[in-house]
Amino acid sequence: MRKLKYHIALLFAVLIVPASAQTGSRVAIIPQPSQVIERPGIFKIDRSTKIKSEPIFDRIASLFAMQSDLKTFAPISGNVNGNEILFSLAGKDIVADSAGYRLMITPGKITISARTTTGAINGMQSLLQLILLQPVKGEVPCAEINDHPRFGYRGVMLDVSRNFFPVSYIKHFLDLMSLYKMNKFHWHLTDGPGWRLEIKKYPELTSKTAFRTHRTWKEWWDSPRHYSTEGDPNGYGGYYTQTEAREIVAYAKQRGITVIPEIEMPGHSDEVLAVFPNLSCSGKPFKNGELCLGNDSTFIFLKNVLSEVIAIFPSEYIHVGGDEADQSAWKTCPKCQKRIKDEKLKNESELQSYGIRRIEQFLISKKRKLLGWDEILDGGLAPAATVMSWRGEQGGITAANMGHDVVMTPGSYCYFDHYQADPATQPLAIGGYLTVENVYSYEPVPAELDPSRAKFILGAQANIWTEFIPTTEHLDYMAFPRLPAMAEVTWSEKGNRNYENFKTRLQSHYRLLQRLNVNYCRPSSRLEVGTKFDNEAKKVAVNFKSEQFNPVIYYTLDGSEPTTASYLYKGNFEVSGSAIVSAAIFENGLIKDKSVRLEVDFHKAIGKKVTYNLPYSKNYVAQKEQTLVNGYRGGSLTYGDGQWQGFESNDMDVTIDLEKSDAVKSLAISFMQQTGPGVYMPDFVEVSLSDNGKDFRKVKTITNDIPLTQTVLTLKNFQFTLSGEKARYVRVFAKNGQKGFLFADEVIVY
Repeated sequence: MRKLKYHIALLFAVLIVPASAQTGSRVAIIPQPSQVIERPGIFKIDRSTKIKSEPIFDRIASLFAMQSDLKTFAPISGNVNGNEILFSLAGKDIVADSAGYRLMITPGKITISARTTTGAINGMQSLLQLILLQPVKGEVPCAEINDHPRFGYRGVMLDVSRNFFPVSYIKHFLDLMSLYKMNKFHWHLTDGPGWRLEIKKYPELTSKTAFRTHRTWKEWWDSPRHYSTEGDPNGYGGYYTQTEAREIVAYAKQRGITVIPEIEMPGHSDEVLAVFPNLSCSGKPFKNGELCLGNDSTFIFLKNVLSEVIAIFPSEYIHVGGDEADQSAWKTCPKCQKRIKDEKLKNESELQSYGIRRIEQFLISKKRKLLGWDEILDGGLAPAATVMSWRGEQGGITAANMGHDVVMTPGSYCYFDHYQADPATQPLAIGGYLTVENVYSYEPVPAELDPSRAKFILGAQANIWTEFIPTTEHLDYMAFPRLPAMAEVTWSEKGNRNYENFKTRLQSHYRLLQRLNVNYCRPSSRLEVGTKFDNEAKKVAVNFKSEQFNPVIYYTLDGSEPTTASYLYKGNFEVSGSAIVSAAIFENGLIKDKSVRLEVDFHKAIGKKVTYNLPYSKNYVAQKEQTLVNGYRGGSLTYGDGQWQGFESNDMDVTIDLEKSDAVKSLAISFMQQTGPGVYMPDFVEVSLSDNGKDFRKVKTITNDIPLTQTVLTLKNFQFTLSGEKARYVRVFAKNGQKGFLFADEVIVY
């Protein structure tokens, strides 16, 4: 028998929550384990409970004692008879996966079996969750849990450049990541708003650009964007010393997390060029944000910086950014143009790729791998690079088809800086709309990808950009409970995921987050309305859903405000013809939040053929050619709900075939404006009619009256009252004067 090492500790005092608050399964672990077998009985943790481990897991046993707030323990000798927690080394016959574990809980003993320390940490976190989830302190439900992850990369990116967060908070965040079995911490350390890592060869990076002139990112962004020197009483920011960074790396490793540093290049380098203007194309500070790739001094600087970064971070990957580089300075820079000519490059995109390839060669020489955002594809992908696909999924699909590893992180599912509830009720965010359910619905392996290429999808990652997240409390709020949803997306097998089941388990995790003092976003009381049209029968099936658990919903069909005397929602129901559905959640007989309204309407354009004279955005296809005439109205909170169709840089120009000549009395179409992510109203909307689909007569134009200065999310309905003249074809043209995004809703024709 292997020699075992024993520890003894006392369970920490936990809050006692009434048993009535407990919902669903007693084993409400997130992410959903591969297999859970619940058994009768409980294991009671009390003063007599012993913790013991085999030597390989000794540090994990100590970590468990600390994480459980079991702060005092001492070695003991002799056999232990019952009431023990054992960390045991497993064979392949018990745990096949190196990151997997088995957790056995009986009334007299808890055993965590694993083949590796990684597996033991994962098992430990499941046990910690069970302890924190129970309404009665110290009672752990008996069960057998066999578990392993689907993906090896389960990440969270935290941007500390826009806003700086102290070491103490980073440790808090890592604790929460580990609790939910996330294993990659992508640390975005450098960007225009501030350089956050001490580099001994270039101390000016932190002494001159780790602090900025304005407290908030927005104030700084709207200013000349200058920096304050360290020690300036009006400076805002901070940085991590190399000692602190190593402390974070060690802290993360102990919890099964790898820290992946990001050093931005060649774009997002305003702060570097403020102190080293010789590395810019202009040679002047505060003029360029992109490093000069025709200048060999640029590569000397980057290699010197990366040499120190590599010495701090043992991660296999070093992230080099590579995104959103403005190539305009390169086009007029003699050095860059000479580089293009000498290296026989076609254009500035290939120049950027050249720069990335040079850095990759350096990283390979140091036995590291290059990781970058999907823009590194644009001029030709570096030979061994791994791609982080954020501009939708296409970059990841392209890279995987080329045989490159990919981390999926598309903005529509993975960007936690987006609103997660009605923006009118939320702290200011950059835009977008991403609920817990949206996050949970993500499937990291794209349906379009050849199954033989699925092996190149390493996993997925949540991204937290912090332009509008200035405090640790706000950061917790934006991460939770969306982070547990992403944890399940990346850990649990596709067939083992079910949102309603997750939602039930999540109810217990609000107790856990309260006990850990996490300032999470409370479940929204807003109702969302789902519809399914039957055009032939002129019927529509209506359903309601909410983040609230088992809400009481009343509704009306005449548009009046619902009361407890209205229809009680018991499930899907059908509405024939036209109706105005109004519904709300009730609590103690009163409306919990404002009611929602749905106009059920069968207009003339529903289901008709739409011809796109200019293409819609490949990144915001919504329901493709049927989006504008499928009877579904887009929501009022986001352009990413699958019903708002995007037009990127292009004007919108569509023709609807009504199939027969008919009187056209009115037309309405709504657009959205949210200037943060570049979504604008059209300059004007124009309606034309035709009998043959070729010769159109312009009948009416409406000019936009929403100013560009209106930055909050705004909807405008362009309502056309027409003469009733007959036509078979209706053409709608919307001018994209800002050359950003247009987002259009249903085209309603009477």
